[in-house]
Amino acid sequence: MHIVCLDLEGVLVPEIWIAFSEVTGIPELTRTTRDEPDYEKLMAYRRAILHEHGLGLKEIQETIAKIDPLPGAVEFLDELRSITQAVIISDTFTEFAKPLMKKLKWPTLFCNSLIVGPDGEIIGHKMRVENSKYSTVKALQSIGFETIGIGDSFNDLAMIQAGKDGFLFRTTDQIRRDYPDLPAFEEYDDLLAAIKKAIGA
Repeated sequence: MHIVCLDLEGVLVPEIWIAFSEVTGIPELTRTTRDEPDYEKLMAYRRAILHEHGLGLKEIQETIAKIDPLPGAVEFLDELRSITQAVIISDTFTEFAKPLMKKLKWPTLFCNSLIVGPDGEIIGHKMRVENSKYSTVKALQSIGFETIGIGDSFNDLAMIQAGKDGFLFRTTDQIRRDYPDLPAFEEYDDLLAAIKKAIGA
């Protein structure tokens, strides 16, 4: 049995932090896992900027409420789920994701959680498990699934490479150059065709 393991931001929805950067006018917040492979370092960087500007969870949630899935993402996910199992494995947080999951028709999501102070300041985060994407894929494999990983960033590579098949979607030129062996797609139709071929559908 196959299961498709998808990243969220950049694959199905816009990057939350980039959207928040545009709303707040803070260009430093455009930095994502496409740019910084070390997630702990990236989150510490983000928290420092939020603290400096007096911004917290409430302001980010207000931005997220206005974000829609990428064009074609809902239809892609609908068709994908009609032919095989699928799960979203993301380094985002429960506190961010709920409005987006509603717009995607409530797919299964494995993600992390934030630690929020009484004043709404984001003071830390709790990862669901170490190396969460890779660990989750290996756990799914241990109970009989053949995994197919799909993502766009550095933190997706272990999940993609650990699976039976794996694909990059709307990734960076740098990642394409560094990983020329990984098939890379720009359109949902092409990605869906590759998945169907991989699972024999």
